[in-house]
Amino acid sequence: MRDYELVTMVRPDIDEEGLNGTVDRLGKFVGEHGGEINESDRWKKRRLAYPVKKFMEANYILARFKLDASSVKELEREIRSWEEVLRYLIVKVEN
Repeated sequence: MRDYELVTMVRPDIDEEGLNGTVDRLGKFVGEHGGEINESDRWKKRRLAYPVKKFMEANYILARFKLDASSVKELEREIRSWEEVLRYLIVKVEN
């Protein structure tokens, strides 16, 4: 398994419960595919430099996790289907 970081931009009109649901879905996916989440951090709502899907603000979620490389593509496919996610970026962390 490799270490990864995921930064997710979530719609600003999602409430606290919706943000928790997004983090829970991520944890469930990673757990079902044999990985583990090391850390999950929700940042404040931040102003964007330019509109993203007509929003000028977004909630940011940072997650650090371990997962097999083959499952990362599936995770990306899964995240694309989440309506509350505006953008995301998964990067491999070098140790």
